Amino acid sequence: MNLKTHSQTPAQPATDNRWAALVVIAIAQLMVALDATVVNIAPPTAQQALGFSDGDRAWVVTAYTSAVAGLLILGGRIADRVGRRRAFLVGLVGFAASSALAGAAPSLGVLLTGRALQGVFAAVLAPTALSLIAVTFTDGKERAKAFGVYGAVASSGAAVGLLLGGVLAEYAGWRWCLYVNVAIALVAFVIGRRVLPHGDGYAETRIDVVSGLLASAGLAAIVYGCAQAATGGWVSGDVLLPAAVGLVGVGLFLVRQQRSAQPLLPLWVLADGPRIGAYLSVATAVVGSFGMFLMLTYHFQAVLGWSPVRSGVAFLPLSVAVAAGSFGLGARLMPKVAPRILMVPGLLIAATGLFLLAGLTQDSGYLTRIMPAEILLGVGMGCVFTPAIGVATSGIDMRFAGVAAATANTFMQVGGSIGTAALNSVAVSATAAAGVGAAALVHGFAVATTCAAALLVAAAVVAAVLVRTPRPEQNQH
Repeated sequence: MNLKTHSQTPAQPATDNRWAALVVIAIAQLMVALDATVVNIAPPTAQQALGFSDGDRAWVVTAYTSAVAGLLILGGRIADRVGRRRAFLVGLVGFAASSALAGAAPSLGVLLTGRALQGVFAAVLAPTALSLIAVTFTDGKERAKAFGVYGAVASSGAAVGLLLGGVLAEYAGWRWCLYVNVAIALVAFVIGRRVLPHGDGYAETRIDVVSGLLASAGLAAIVYGCAQAATGGWVSGDVLLPAAVGLVGVGLFLVRQQRSAQPLLPLWVLADGPRIGAYLSVATAVVGSFGMFLMLTYHFQAVLGWSPVRSGVAFLPLSVAVAAGSFGLGARLMPKVAPRILMVPGLLIAATGLFLLAGLTQDSGYLTRIMPAEILLGVGMGCVFTPAIGVATSGIDMRFAGVAAATANTFMQVGGSIGTAALNSVAVSATAAAGVGAAALVHGFAVATTCAAALLVAAAVVAAVLVRTPRPEQNQH
């Protein structure tokens, strides 16, 4: 389907507050991104405090990521309907309230309810933040810088979350891994009210709640099935049944979109080759990063015996490398080269970092193997995120900016949710086959990381074929 340019332009603030608005947007995006991992180090102490089983521990993380992944597109359409500024501010308030609920939880049920509600409001915040950038920065160079900042924040938020989670869990208690969001959201809300551009939205936009629920339930079932493979094997009923239910849910969602006059996700968004190539690239890059987190978090604490804080600090080179790749390289080169010139090498560089970790042993040095692997993955991811996000949200009718941004975020969250569950199952199975002890544990993580690296190589081939968007100068003629 051909895209049509909409004549209406978004309302601009009375004064030029674009860069101040970007700071607010980046703060909110960091909160959403880090919350996927900030509690990763907290479950052991939360489990002891609330008394839930080992089998329920994973849901402290996936209750959030599954809700985000399934409702992002609905959140994007809500932003299109009510206005991006209004949706953004409401999302901040809701995220703060649900974080407070989860932090004060007296039981696992309340904790999971709070985490799921965090995901609901994050599903409004994330696409709204990205579409605000897309409609606020129209100059090519400024747009590249803005996306560079966003890309650095989005792709390093998980590592920052591990560091912050370690500090809070060790020195303040696990509940503060959730309470911290209240303060962050409050600061973003107060500043955002003053600097975010106004806009009334598009009243004709239809919000299809049924489609949102189908997508959310379907993705959650698939994530649940992948997680069950760790104990039952990939062909067990505990895996196949929820996976089949999830695929049916996603299939019904797609059928509903095809038949709807005003679909939640217009399927022509996915029919564009460069855009789908960009979506697949960011999803795969997230799988790679979560593969490293999965392996190294346990390697640092279970094998090397490091504290949560020391483990978090050990991820800092990854965060710095992501920022360097995204803002230092991606944003500077994005206005000058075709997107795939950055994306394909970026995926291959990231894969090289993961292949380096595939040779990890109990005796491997941090400075000689782990840190170089983090740097390679970080630089590669940074080079992928910035141009991919630009491709995903460029050249589209302003009425659909929210849904295009939401789809990009959905692919990130799906990559993180399903990828983490699947890679964890691969690691557990490989560990069980290798025996017991630290050596078997490291072997399992190495096998999972190898799979993630191979996936990144495949994504590089897909990006080379699909992302044929020319460099920005060519687009202007």
